[in-house]
Amino acid sequence: MRGRGLKKLRADEPKDHALGRSRGGFGTKLHLVCDRAGNPLGVQLSPGQAHECRYFEATMYAACGLAEDGTLVYKPGAVSADKGYSSASIRTWLESHGIQDVIPTKSNQPRRQDFDREMYRERNVVERCIGWLKENRRIATRYEKLAVHYLAMIKLAIVLKMIELPDRA
Repeated sequence: MRGRGLKKLRADEPKDHALGRSRGGFGTKLHLVCDRAGNPLGVQLSPGQAHECRYFEATMYAACGLAEDGTLVYKPGAVSADKGYSSASIRTWLESHGIQDVIPTKSNQPRRQDFDREMYRERNVVERCIGWLKENRRIATRYEKLAVHYLAMIKLAIVLKMIELPDRA
């Protein structure tokens, strides 16, 4: 029997409940991977102050899956992301998996001559998907205290979006 006031955390629940302070206030960051059509493939949560780079690999594994031999189950041809994901470790990870990176460099990094501007323009698909998710009031305001419950609501919204898709036959 547990004593009064003792709380049992779920094994997959972060201690901070994916809540943290950032410039925008108290909140949670949503890391999302979409295909070119705007269909969500994988999602991760992090505290508001956490840097994007720390959650890149986990988000990619959530979207692509990991086989027993350590390779990706689904391998995209390219990954487009904003400057927050511009780091040597992410570029190395993408290169090691044979994925083209379409990530602009930060102002304190040397410019890359092979940057594909045309492909980067398609990154707005992810922004539109996040915008659609936030049209769901429960996701925009985060009523849930626990991160696992909030993530479940996001996944439920994604499932509902996928059900609404027209047949592609």
